[in-house]
Amino acid sequence: MMTNDRKIAAPTANVETLAYWDAAAAGKLLVKKCRACGEPHFYPRALCPFCFGETEWLETNGEGEIYSFSVMRRAPVPYAIAFVKLDAGPIMMSNIVDCDFDSLRIGRRVHVVFKPAENGQNVPMFAPAG
Repeated sequence: MMTNDRKIAAPTANVETLAYWDAAAAGKLLVKKCRACGEPHFYPRALCPFCFGETEWLETNGEGEIYSFSVMRRAPVPYAIAFVKLDAGPIMMSNIVDCDFDSLRIGRRVHVVFKPAENGQNVPMFAPAG
């Protein structure tokens, strides 16, 4: 089944995440990077979770690999959720879409795709590369 068959809840933007959702609407994936220690991280927040330094936005290439995943087959519409290790550094949790779930493997390369939520907002998800 395709992700379009499954309703995606509309995300709620706040002051710390507004730039992230605006970038997603434009088809770009952003993460935060610490100005002090240089560590990239996800989920967006004003202070670095490693050293509490100030952060800035970093545009990624949207590519990475599956770090871990699980397929929810008993859901009304089956779906796959995964931790994706981005080439930019951080690991983010998201859905894996547009594929046969039986083909998913840890280490498989993926790239970001954007799927519309119930309100039309683009939500970053990942599909197998190639």
